[in-house]
Amino acid sequence: MRMKHLIAAALTALTLSGCSLVYRIDIPQGNYVEQKQVDKLRQGMTREQVEFVLGSPMLRDGFDPNTWYYLYEFQPGRGDKERKELTLNFVGDRLATATGDFPLPAAFNTPL
Repeated sequence: MRMKHLIAAALTALTLSGCSLVYRIDIPQGNYVEQKQVDKLRQGMTREQVEFVLGSPMLRDGFDPNTWYYLYEFQPGRGDKERKELTLNFVGDRLATATGDFPLPAAFNTPL
């Protein structure tokens, strides 16, 4: 009788060990932009300077080539999705405005 209980307990433990949660990978997409990169932006920077600081934009508007979008989305395996966006507008070849989820540095409006 004792052997039956021991076998039943072992089978139950073995069965339940296979019931763990399924592993879900983290999915990062887009341009990973940090605040320290945004802090280097200044009004009047050229497109080349901006691209050197932030990298290539995720999206360049087909109807307005003077607008660049830096988008980043991170979906952890478990938890809430994180999304960051930075939109840059140029006048001619110079950076004019920056909007999005990052606070702009105090020196942003100081032209180069």
